[in-house]
Amino acid sequence: MNIRPARTTAALALVTAVLTSCSGGSEHSDTGASRTDNNAPAAVSTDARSVLAALPVKPRAARTGYDRTATFGPAWSDGTMAPGARNSCDTRNDVLRRDLTTPTFKDSSKCVVATGTLTDPYTATTIRFERGPRSAEVQIDHVIALSASWTSGAAQLPQAQREALANDPLNLLAVSGAANQQKSDSDASSWLPANTGFRCAYVARQIAVKAKYNLWVTPDERDAMTRVLSTCPAQPLPTDASSGVVLPT
Repeated sequence: MNIRPARTTAALALVTAVLTSCSGGSEHSDTGASRTDNNAPAAVSTDARSVLAALPVKPRAARTGYDRTATFGPAWSDGTMAPGARNSCDTRNDVLRRDLTTPTFKDSSKCVVATGTLTDPYTATTIRFERGPRSAEVQIDHVIALSASWTSGAAQLPQAQREALANDPLNLLAVSGAANQQKSDSDASSWLPANTGFRCAYVARQIAVKAKYNLWVTPDERDAMTRVLSTCPAQPLPTDASSGVVLPT
């Protein structure tokens, strides 16, 4: 039987209080039968380093059984229990609407983003988004790549929680398509944003996702995150209600 030390258990209890979370049991506020207000502010705040210290540390598991659609559901589904879902707008457009400045919408749609401007957090460049042949210049990145989450605990989650993880605004950012392709399924030990000024916030967001969905870190990943956070020891942990996470209404 695997029993966590008391210190780790107490720290993880703090994480649960911080996040409006999907963690803890087979049913959660974002994925279970009784859904809570996803935009409610968290009652407690803490720093990313404290939460990182509470995460389990394990080697990466095998990728056996991973299939994007079968294990995480159809891409950008609005039918999950992720925060902001079931608003009749697919997740990709939700995130574009959140992350682009001055978005415009296709025809009479209030959902399908036609144009906008992205200040890319990964490269600190400005990218003009225009739906059509150049749409891929702006892509939606899973901050914790889905295949990386599969090999760090998501394989053990119920299907509904995996689908929430794939569509959770906490785990999604509109970014440079080229940077997203370069990152691929890398974790923090093998890829960090070229924009060094964003690295603390990026790592803190990864930690928040891992804590929320009961994922672990590898030893190399933990060490890389620790190095980044050593330059910003008070870096706050983002929550579902944080600016840049919560979707616009």
